[in-house]
Amino acid sequence: MSAREKKDLLAETDRLREGGRAGEAREKLLALTARFPDDAEVAYRTAWVHDVLGLESEAVAYYERALAGTGLAAEDRRGALLGLGSTYRVLGRFGQAVETLRGGVEEFPDDGALRTFLAMALFNTGEHHEAMRLLLRLVASTSDDPSVQQYRPAIEHYAKDLDETV
Repeated sequence: MSAREKKDLLAETDRLREGGRAGEAREKLLALTARFPDDAEVAYRTAWVHDVLGLESEAVAYYERALAGTGLAAEDRRGALLGLGSTYRVLGRFGQAVETLRGGVEEFPDDGALRTFLAMALFNTGEHHEAMRLLLRLVASTSDDPSVQQYRPAIEHYAKDLDETV
């Protein structure tokens, strides 16, 4: 199979997944994975379709393979880190979720979705202060709500230490 044929098949699986035919996409991706077991892009797409189908336990190995491989585009790498971290969290593997999502935030510090999922995982590990700090900073920096922006300096100040009083 040529690189062009592989690219076309990946595009087809994306269309199937996006069109509500994730089961068909999964079958094609499993065949492609068997043919290209070390291909990070194929592994990422295979992980993603498993997640879409609610097969989180099966998705983990594909996410891990995608992240261990080379050649994954930055946007796909970001998505794989988010997907793996979120999947670990859903499976109750909270420590691994925090570790994966922290790594994602370090690599992609401006990504609000990674920071949000990290906050959820931190909540699950009992790190409530850090979770709130992340969310408050995110709200302050990304909200278009005029009342939030009016109080942005105060929100950012208190996000540093929610226990601070005078």
